[in-house]
Amino acid sequence: MNIIIYTFITLAILYYFYKIYANQEFKKIKNNTRYLIVIALVLLAIFFAIAGRYLFTFPLTILSLALLKLKGLSLFQLISLFRLIRTLRNTGRFSFNQSKTMSNSSALSLSEAYEILNLDKNKKITKEDINRAYIKIQKKIHPDVSPETTKLSTIVNEARDLLLKEIK
Repeated sequence: MNIIIYTFITLAILYYFYKIYANQEFKKIKNNTRYLIVIALVLLAIFFAIAGRYLFTFPLTILSLALLKLKGLSLFQLISLFRLIRTLRNTGRFSFNQSKTMSNSSALSLSEAYEILNLDKNKKITKEDINRAYIKIQKKIHPDVSPETTKLSTIVNEARDLLLKEIK
């Protein structure tokens, strides 16, 4: 008898949530669903941690962090942005310290341009490949998305222009 009562209560709650979601905008539904999934994953990770199943907590925590958006960027986008910044810092073209002098912007080599746009220099690339890689990166670092990434955006522009000149 208890199962029937719990089933009716569950169905009533689901009906209530579906009725609320039916009258909402898609963007609001998307954000609410994201937050519900993050909360559910974190609660499940906490439950597994309390139960002593630590092996399950790490993947659930990583999954919940991937759904979070920090300043408009997801965790996966932040990782690829970190890769770009690391590449530019290794070549001496970018620094968070504004007082440090940077290399001349015209000294960008072809290998650096390939690495910045994450293209394989051993493969034959086309203009479409370059533009696709450029757009993918610019969606993450364009100054309209975040004003702090203006210098990164100019370096990526320069890398694209250099590769497009090389293909011609």
